[in-house]
Amino acid sequence: MSSPFADVQRGHLLTEQANPSSADLDALSTADLVAVFVDEDRRPQEAVAAAAPALAAAIDAIAERLRGGGRLFYLGAGTSGRLGVLDAAECPPTFCSAPELVQGVLAGGAPALLRSSEGLEDLFDAGRDDLIARGFNAADALVGIAAGGTTPYVHGGLSHARSIGALSIAMACVPAEQVAMPCEIDIRLITGPEVLTGSTRLKAGTATKMALNILSTGVMVRLGKVYGNRMVDVAVTNSKLEDRALRILADLAGVDRDAGRALLQQSEGSVKLALLMARCQISAADARERLASHGGQLRSALE
Repeated sequence: MSSPFADVQRGHLLTEQANPSSADLDALSTADLVAVFVDEDRRPQEAVAAAAPALAAAIDAIAERLRGGGRLFYLGAGTSGRLGVLDAAECPPTFCSAPELVQGVLAGGAPALLRSSEGLEDLFDAGRDDLIARGFNAADALVGIAAGGTTPYVHGGLSHARSIGALSIAMACVPAEQVAMPCEIDIRLITGPEVLTGSTRLKAGTATKMALNILSTGVMVRLGKVYGNRMVDVAVTNSKLEDRALRILADLAGVDRDAGRALLQQSEGSVKLALLMARCQISAADARERLASHGGQLRSALE
């Protein structure tokens, strides 16, 4: 299918407009240049704050899909795609999630992580094809990320998601009235013109990273992988994580490091199970059964 944006002029897009604050960027002193960046880099936080209702809706909708056996896919090209891959890659070590639960799909695949492949973003059908190759189905959720909102690769993926009944979420840094995107939930991070005109790796990229942090962390909280503000659903696989696990057990269960190590050994390195064992004075087997009966939610299992 041909791209709907093949001959579209993009000069009207907010992300492509010139920023008057940096009009003389090349003539500024280094100190003044940095000051311009510092001032403009307040915009991403404001943009994410304005998008809070859409982010909350996306978290709840994604969590519902994942509880039902679905997966979360990020789809993008260039900086947007790389940020999706980064967020997906950080979920397993942070939340002990299966690597396939959150996946980043980048136009051009792994080689495009290190070497830019701009031409591939113009392939509308490639977004669909890359999702199909991953086994993307109606139970899954898709976040299509495109700073300027016009990336054909992302539109192709979102259109495919809608056509099969998967959850479709768009994330862009231009107003919806400038570019419509096929989706159920529309997240708009309005960061304004870039300091370097059109370079969306700057404010747009910062806002996207912030939004993805909130999105994935919020989903994992809803899935029971956090207790209070602690990463309790983490496996102890190195000395740093062991130290963190022992501190969590000391803080939340009042056990010393030796007792904590014994609990972690019995729980096969699961901090969540070790906490439940310590707080409720039960065996690892009983803790697993209780946790399973509460859908993996430590708080309700404790209560």
